[in-house]
Amino acid sequence: MFKVTQNGENRLDIELSGKLDADGMTVALDALASKSENIQHGRMLYEVIDFQLPSLAAMGVEFSRLPSLLGLMKKFDRVAVLTDRTWLQMASELEGALIPGLEIKAFGRDQRAEAEAWLSG
Repeated sequence: MFKVTQNGENRLDIELSGKLDADGMTVALDALASKSENIQHGRMLYEVIDFQLPSLAAMGVEFSRLPSLLGLMKKFDRVAVLTDRTWLQMASELEGALIPGLEIKAFGRDQRAEAEAWLSG
């Protein structure tokens, strides 16, 4: 499941749980693009509940949209990632270091209040 919820004018909350197939990835990326269309200097709270690698077909969908996804990420200034997996926390923050103008900070799932405060700061 990949759920995208608008939370205010310039914020999206994303919830990821389980494994995505190609159809699920298509729906998820369409929702992400649609809901971020009018966002400027946005914030995102990305909660990873039960991470499983997406199917190869889903990864193909994501790679085929990589240029538009990178453009979409320019609409956001900060992303807080909530996950209990240490390697996902490190990968998230590394991704933030590689994308100019985007700060990504990872938090444990029990640190929602800290993540919310960081996003607001």
